[in-house]
Amino acid sequence: MQISPKPNKSIIITGANSGLGYYCAQAIATSQQNWHIIIASRDTSKVEASVDRLRKETEYPYIEGMTIDLASLASIRQFAKDFKAIDRPPLEAIVCNAGIQIVSGTFYTEDGFEMTFGVNHLGHFLFVNLLLLRLSACSRIVFVSSDTHNPKANTGMPEPQYQTAERLAFSTNNSDDDIGNTGRTRYTTSKLCNILCAYELSRRLQKQQSKIAVNAFNPGLMLDTKLGRDYSQAELSALSTTISPSVLEKARDSKTMGAALARLILDPLLNGVTGKYFDGLDEIQSSDESYDQQKAASLWNEGVKLVNLSPEEAMFLKY
Repeated sequence: MQISPKPNKSIIITGANSGLGYYCAQAIATSQQNWHIIIASRDTSKVEASVDRLRKETEYPYIEGMTIDLASLASIRQFAKDFKAIDRPPLEAIVCNAGIQIVSGTFYTEDGFEMTFGVNHLGHFLFVNLLLLRLSACSRIVFVSSDTHNPKANTGMPEPQYQTAERLAFSTNNSDDDIGNTGRTRYTTSKLCNILCAYELSRRLQKQQSKIAVNAFNPGLMLDTKLGRDYSQAELSALSTTISPSVLEKARDSKTMGAALARLILDPLLNGVTGKYFDGLDEIQSSDESYDQQKAASLWNEGVKLVNLSPEEAMFLKY
């Protein structure tokens, strides 16, 4: 076995114990770019198993697991504290990949936020903010979004219904609502928030004359992931009837898209590219609504209050 050089930079990938995040980690491990890879996920046993599997598959030893529950502000803060406490190569990349879609009811995080918005947006929002000052000068951040955020993409999913961050965070479900459709709308809305957040963070960093790049990524429809695990078989069958044949024909696999996601971290041709949206390997336009800077700023500022960022923690990106 060839001995890998010691890594000179670190990357954190959330939700990388399976699917898209796992294959992103795999592509980075085999890139010969000397990364220290941190898989951050909620289930400690699954994280450990994934780290062991990745090391064996890639014959790359510098892969570490850390536990984080994005449905808990305390867990996110503990992760940041634990990360800072151990000497590792400089942090040069964060991939906000973890995500959930809930169609079986209305559930809340440990802090009382509606679960989909709390995990998919607020959890990553706090996570990135707490680690920003640890990032090296030319680091890269990627938020994994979805083409379901864009009504023009004809994905078969309901359109996002953006409100205020506070209303999304404390959303309830009336008994006469179609909870499945409500859950899907919460998901598409959270994916819109991922892009609004990515673009807003990019703008704020540029105003600080920072060279940290922030982009959003759409992996497209992948039929081999666990994102639909909350659907019943009947719900999956019903959903499949709303997806056009042309969309199904373009379905992708998580290994291919994991490599495409890794490219946003690895490719030197993307140095300095920030505030963009990538559909797989292609830079394209996101939805019209995702470029609404007033909504993005409001989402950011309300998020600061919701996750209790202190004035010192939020100061770096105030404007």
